[in-house]
Amino acid sequence: MILLSNIQDGTEVLADGASGEQVEKTLSIIELITSGGTSGIVIILVLFILLIAATYIYFERIFAIKAASKVDSNFMNQIKDHVSNGKIDSAQMLCAQQNSPVSRLIAKGITRIGKPLEDINTAIENAGRLEIYSLEKHVSILATISGVAPMIGFLGTVIGMILSIFEIANSGGSIDIKSLADGLYTAMTTTVGGLIVGIVAYVAYNHLVVRTNKVVYQMEANSVEFLDHLNEPI
Repeated sequence: MILLSNIQDGTEVLADGASGEQVEKTLSIIELITSGGTSGIVIILVLFILLIAATYIYFERIFAIKAASKVDSNFMNQIKDHVSNGKIDSAQMLCAQQNSPVSRLIAKGITRIGKPLEDINTAIENAGRLEIYSLEKHVSILATISGVAPMIGFLGTVIGMILSIFEIANSGGSIDIKSLADGLYTAMTTTVGGLIVGIVAYVAYNHLVVRTNKVVYQMEANSVEFLDHLNEPI
């Protein structure tokens, strides 16, 4: 009975000791970034700058495209009425009041009224290219960021692995886990950061492309309607 009691007491002490050693450790994002050392912090800073640039470009372009897509539903009907009645000045004034890509294309066509239809179509197409260029301004930067950010992250991975291998090679048989962990932190945090920035930029780029294509389609549809009206027999 005495031996059994001593065994039970010893078991309780071991259990208490084991439970006392189990300390839950958490790691914040800031600690995770700073654990990667100087090289990891520099790469994360570069990725953060790219993320800010991508976010700014996305919202600046999305508001510009949204404003460009606004066209009065009665705009083309009014234009056709003015043109049919010979009120060219009124039609040009209406286009100036709208001040949208569609109205600017129609205004370009109105200034060519009286010339061959092919010349009017060419003038509208040239104006359309300028409008599309304006809509797509800086959007290509998002595509660049979506490709470059993961590569920068992978660069951090390579640097982190080099640092870890360097520590192992110079450990002299006793590996310092802390020094080894710094290299691994650099490798992992930069990879995750690069992928996050790349994914955000890629999604933003494709969304802007879709929205731009809708505006381009709107421009083409209204231009065709205007040309068809000019081609109608009097």
